[in-house]
Order: sequence, then structure tokens, then C-alpha cells
Amino acid sequence: MFKRKCKITFVSHGATVHSMDGIICDTEKYPKLNEFGEEEIEKVCEYLEKRGVAYDKIYTSASARCTQSAQIIAKLFKKEITTIDLKARNHGDWSGRLYSDVYDEYGPNAIIQKPEGGESLEVFNKRVSKMIDKLVEENKGNRIIVVTTPDVIQSAIAKTLNLDPVSQFKNLIKTGTLTQISYFEDDWSSIIYSDYAPI
Repeated sequence: MFKRKCKITFVSHGATVHSMDGIICDTEKYPKLNEFGEEEIEKVCEYLEKRGVAYDKIYTSASARCTQSAQIIAKLFKKEITTIDLKARNHGDWSGRLYSDVYDEYGPNAIIQKPEGGESLEVFNKRVSKMIDKLVEENKGNRIIVVTTPDVIQSAIAKTLNLDPVSQFKNLIKTGTLTQISYFEDDWSSIIYSDYAPI
């Protein structure tokens, strides 16, 4: 029988003007949630409240869109937020461009290429994996919430399922959704659900 170490509920931040327009964004200070994004996170809170599950800690990536989303959730659970170094992938020269334009220019495998001045997918995945491993070790026996960006959640899923780089992005993670992964002893993990959007 597998012995669970930690259960993480990943929450993808609410929508922003960039996410709705399909703009690549890896900046920390901008943009904040728009009105639709706030509504998405309110629905996440309603879902979490109905489930009646107690969470031990709430973590957030440092970007404004993640922090703002986490603050709304933290208010529900009356808990403090801990900011962690779990940034979105650095897209270098591609940041601020439309995803569709990048695909048109570089082809369908553009997403796994290393942008000029940016971060390779391999480096990004290693960075995300290291932080998740740290969270799991620091939260043995806990249920935690991690508010972050869709690409970080895709990376966490890819690690659990041992996905190749191209397949990593076939797991669509929308804004305002929840993904839950249980982490067990012997470095084994299991996805409970992913990209769940509360109605």
C-alpha cells in the first residue's frame, strides 16, 4: 500500500487581459486579474468551501495574478499566504507576443524551443520539480494549495505522468481551474483530477 506524503491542490490563477488575448506573459508585476478572473477564483472558492476539506497551508507564486488569486482563497480559509519561487517559464523575446504569432513563425513545436534570452523547457521543468519536491518534503502529512501559472501545473503533471516535452503541452490548463496530485513515498505520485473548472 502506498503511503501518502502530501496532497497538493494546484490552482491556476484567474484570467487576465493577457491570458484572454492569448499573449505570452512571464512578467511578475503585470497583469493583475481582470473581472472575469476574479469571478473564476470566486467559483474556485465556492467549490473548495463545498468540499469542506481543511488545508494546512496556502502557497503562491510571486506574480501579481497569482498573489491576487491566492489572497481571495486565503480569505476563505482565514490563512496566511506563503510566497514561493515558482515563476512561470521565462520566454525571453517571446514574452508579450501572441502565442499564435510564435506558432506561425516557429511551427507547432515552438513551445518546446528555447526562446532568445529565455529558459529552455528542460531547465524550467527541473526548476519546477525541485520546488515541488521541496514543498512535499516540508509538508509531510499535509494538504496544501499552490496557486501558480498554467505552465507550472503542466510541468507538475508531466513529471507525474513521465510525459515527453511535446506531450507536456497537450494537457490544457485553463485559468481558474484546479488540479490535484497526491505525492507518496518512493517518489511516486498520482493525478486525482486536472483542469477542473467549477461551474
